[in-house]
Amino acid sequence: MKKILVVAMLFLAIFSNAKENNMQNMEEIYLAGGCFWGTQAYFDKINGVIKTDVGYANGITDETNYRSLKQTAHAETVHIVFDRNVISFEEILAHYFRIINPFSLNKQGNDVGVQYRTGIYYKNLALRADIDRFMAYEQGKTDKKIVVEVEMLKNYILAEDYHQKYLDKNPNGYCHIDLELAKKPLYDESKFKMPSQSDLKEKLTDLQYSVIREKATERPYSSEYDKFDKKGIYVDVATGKPLFSSNDKFDAGCGWPSFTKPITSDALNYNKDLSHGMTRTEVTSKIGQNHLGHVFDDGPRDKGGLRYCINGASLKFIPLEDMDKEGYSEYKVYVK
Repeated sequence: MKKILVVAMLFLAIFSNAKENNMQNMEEIYLAGGCFWGTQAYFDKINGVIKTDVGYANGITDETNYRSLKQTAHAETVHIVFDRNVISFEEILAHYFRIINPFSLNKQGNDVGVQYRTGIYYKNLALRADIDRFMAYEQGKTDKKIVVEVEMLKNYILAEDYHQKYLDKNPNGYCHIDLELAKKPLYDESKFKMPSQSDLKEKLTDLQYSVIREKATERPYSSEYDKFDKKGIYVDVATGKPLFSSNDKFDAGCGWPSFTKPITSDALNYNKDLSHGMTRTEVTSKIGQNHLGHVFDDGPRDKGGLRYCINGASLKFIPLEDMDKEGYSEYKVYVK
């Protein structure tokens, strides 16, 4: 069962209005990445993806079918609906670039033709700025020209039934994508290691250690990050693993640093917490299992309704201007 179902089940058990919150933060995007069988199968495995279907996008006609694609110039495309409470749009695009060759024109894997071109098609105009920013970041990493098409969605025709979830029905079917990648971290996590207990005690203050290892809570309004609004990322104070972006930080007035979501869908673990006579959802860092705080359902409604209430003592801030030299270049796309 996909990880997203596990997380969703926990949220449903804890938050009485989780369904409402999730519906408020749904987004959709249309991604052409060559043969849509493998692209759909890959995204169906990604935490935060709620629904996918496959079809034909941005051709010269409003009707087509699989046998007519060369004539109608539609691209084999996957329609993805995702929950921005769980996964950011930037992370969706990072997964997309992981499985395509962005320098190949009208060819992916063994498939050649205009129907196998790469493309990002959007209905929500507000997404265009994020797409352009992401594309500029990717282009800045190479001298090769990226040929991924970026356009408003002009048309989308649902593909024939036998194409939907094709690889679920035909596990040995052709796929130009390594689906095992979906089980692996999006970024290299080998550099994020949990120190030994002795090293941890030497590295951290007494407060930091008691928060992350003994589940203590710092005094409200005592963290330097409570009224803090610089651009950058917040990492696990023990391991250095990125946890939150300044994009998602807001002043909740509660006295602790608050965020609407984690930086990536694989940053945190969620645990039921029945301590102190309350029912809460504890959040810990996935690497190191360090206690961070709790997540509540009283956050900004226009951001999905979640509030990650985090002990500042569990965090270390990396300013945007220092992210390259500190080894966090690949996370810059999550900071606007």
